[in-house]
Amino acid sequence: MSFAEILAGTLSPDASIREQATRALESAENENFPQYLLSLTQELANESSQASVRSAAGIALKNALVAKDVARQEQYAQRWLQVDESTRSQIKQGALVTLGSENRQATTAAAQTIAAITAIELPKGQWLDAITTLLQNVSTTNSSLKIASLQTIGFICEAIDPEILATQSNPILTAVIQGANSEEPNQEVRLAAVTALYNSLEFVRQNFENEGERNVIMQTVCEATQSPSVNVQVAAFECLVRIMQLYYDKMKFYMEKALYGLTVIGMKHEEEKIALQAIEFWSTVCDEEIELQIEEAEAQELGQQFERENYLFAKTALPQILPTLLFLLTKQDEDADEDEWNVSMAAATCLSLLAQTVENDIVAPVIPFVEQNIRNPDWHFREAAIMSFGSILEGPEPSVLTPLVSQALPVLIEMVKDQVIQVKDSAAWTLGRVCDLLIECIQLDVHLHNLISALVSGLEDSPRIVSNCCWAIMNLTEQLGGNEAETYPLSQYFEGIVTTLMRITESNVNENNSRTSAYETMATLASTGPKDTIQTIGKLGIAILDRLDTTIANANQAVGMDDRLALGELQSNLLNVLTNVTRALGKQVSEISDRMMTSVLQLLNTSGKQSAVAEDAFLLVGSLITSLESGFSRYLESFAPFLNTALQNHEEYQLCSISVGLIGDICRSLGPDAVPYCDHFMTILLQDLESDVLHRDVKPGILSCFGDIALAIGGRFESYLEVVFRVLISACNLSASTQAVDYDTIDYNNQLRVGIFEAFVGIVQGLKSDGKAQLVLPQVQSILGFMSVVFNDQNRSEDVTRGMIGLIGDLADAFSTGEIRDYLRTDWIPALIKEGRANRRGSAIREVARWTREMVKRASA
Repeated sequence: MSFAEILAGTLSPDASIREQATRALESAENENFPQYLLSLTQELANESSQASVRSAAGIALKNALVAKDVARQEQYAQRWLQVDESTRSQIKQGALVTLGSENRQATTAAAQTIAAITAIELPKGQWLDAITTLLQNVSTTNSSLKIASLQTIGFICEAIDPEILATQSNPILTAVIQGANSEEPNQEVRLAAVTALYNSLEFVRQNFENEGERNVIMQTVCEATQSPSVNVQVAAFECLVRIMQLYYDKMKFYMEKALYGLTVIGMKHEEEKIALQAIEFWSTVCDEEIELQIEEAEAQELGQQFERENYLFAKTALPQILPTLLFLLTKQDEDADEDEWNVSMAAATCLSLLAQTVENDIVAPVIPFVEQNIRNPDWHFREAAIMSFGSILEGPEPSVLTPLVSQALPVLIEMVKDQVIQVKDSAAWTLGRVCDLLIECIQLDVHLHNLISALVSGLEDSPRIVSNCCWAIMNLTEQLGGNEAETYPLSQYFEGIVTTLMRITESNVNENNSRTSAYETMATLASTGPKDTIQTIGKLGIAILDRLDTTIANANQAVGMDDRLALGELQSNLLNVLTNVTRALGKQVSEISDRMMTSVLQLLNTSGKQSAVAEDAFLLVGSLITSLESGFSRYLESFAPFLNTALQNHEEYQLCSISVGLIGDICRSLGPDAVPYCDHFMTILLQDLESDVLHRDVKPGILSCFGDIALAIGGRFESYLEVVFRVLISACNLSASTQAVDYDTIDYNNQLRVGIFEAFVGIVQGLKSDGKAQLVLPQVQSILGFMSVVFNDQNRSEDVTRGMIGLIGDLADAFSTGEIRDYLRTDWIPALIKEGRANRRGSAIREVARWTREMVKRASA
């Protein structure tokens, strides 16, 4: 079978032929990777081959070079770099030649291949002339080559770190602007250029700093919004959205000169794709200005000067954009799928953001629209009135909204029973917003009974209504509830709500996620119900356990993939309810814990180690450990094999992470009785830390777990100290040397530091409890040295700060007779404590800082 025939086989409607062809490709890839790539490239470049085959070759080529997973991508990159230079050169040349093809599928596949190769090679300083070659192609008269080369540049800009391309930003920008400007007659070329410009916006930051160059870019994009091609207009508005995200500070001049008018006109465009992007532009303006408001408030709170300026674009444009948004709310498509994004949904989202941005100013112009249309016989206007009211509930001051909401509540409650499903849906959603944001507007003696009646009635309506009624009930119980209270306003309705939720979840239908929403509501009711609902929560637990056992017994009936997914989703829902029931019952769960653990163990036996259900089962076990405390020890022997398997299941890292947390839960619950299990726990945890396969996000939790174990077993942790200190100091060195190259790295480094500090806190407290704190003394200089580095890191998170302050307090408490007096007198320690004490009154970090200050004062005396 030829390579072309194999590729054609991967597209066959016959499953057996597809499978055979896929196996043949995999075999070719594994047997001789360089030749496999060459064969794919030859088929991609073969002008006499079928378009579908060329496209399949390109997809296979790209898939051999690109992976979503970071670790796998690195493996692919190394595999490519190990291919000999001559073969790599042939593949690159084949892809470049294909860009000139008239076949658009082939050129797109070639563009993706070139982008994949440059993403590997450019950061290594290789194939440096790739961009030059593409830019030369853009200057040709061959439209197909020009379009494909611009598309390739766009893919490269999207895939590669902006810093790597920064040195080539000028020639790239010149070529892209040339292709995008209004003098370009070929609108396909223009579309490719505007798309490439969109992808390059991040790395042309230096060009945006130059007013002249910025003017050229903005003029080109604004002119493109007037192109005769709808697709070019859409791409141009997408560019404006991205520019506003990246360069808000530079937009004042352009807003005044062009963007206000362009975008308001764009919102009214009859072509929905254009209108959607124009609406998105104003949503982005609001996002930016909300963020600016938050940053300014934070600066004021810290007594700092806020250097950026909020231009109040949204407030200035309110008289122009608000009437347009209200008009667009009435353009619902009654036949559209609920999840299908359209102008009315986009307008509602934009209106909600606008309310958060301009706050009180939104109320006066919206309320007349609501009053005029809330009783309109045309359901489009009725629904728009409800949606507009619901959309402005976050932003304005509650004192402004309270009288309006109180007045509107009876009408909204009535609307949940409207004849039109869209009106009912929006009414339920708006009530959910009221319950979430303005609970004080609900007068319990006036509104609550009718509100609950309407929402419970809505639970038995269409699935679309069910989800929003569930959300409203969840918000209501969260706002009014608290399981420490004796009773709450929903107590008299509690059993009736639960009974209805159980009834509507009896069927196997989960349309619009209605069944999932109902189970989430049960879980929320269980977690928020006060003491007088405990009996009902206990009955709910037994009923849900019955359902879980039924799913386990019937598991063999789930034959196809869809059936198995549906079963897994149902079991996860049931487990989540049981987890919250367990937390609510506390020690009382012991009455059903034997049965619960039996079900969990059966489920783990049948679900397989890669099942997402296992994660939820482990979370249920965690709640049982917390509730039963030392009483859980009787289940440990039977559960241990599943725990060990999960801890060693590095591919399913989230399950592994939950398992690490369970070790901490077990040790906290058993206390000194955990000693017999600790050798095994420590061995597996240390193996996990050394694993190159295990996802890095699990490892900070392992360090924290060391602290939990030390705190539980106290002085008997001494036998693990040498290896744990070595691991922790190594982690400190790694953290201190990590460069803040991106947000993910900063976030991970903060997680790592939290894990380090929690480990040391547990060790110090645990050893001190048994009079062995002196074992930590040799490490104090290293610990405080690392903390001084972290103190000076501007990316330090609040959790890290709290961990540092707490650890300093514990060290000072452990060595209160002057052993570490000199270390505690360094300037950064009082500065850190002062920073913690500057937090808002009542905050956890402020309380920790106050205690630490006293400990340090005593230990430094």
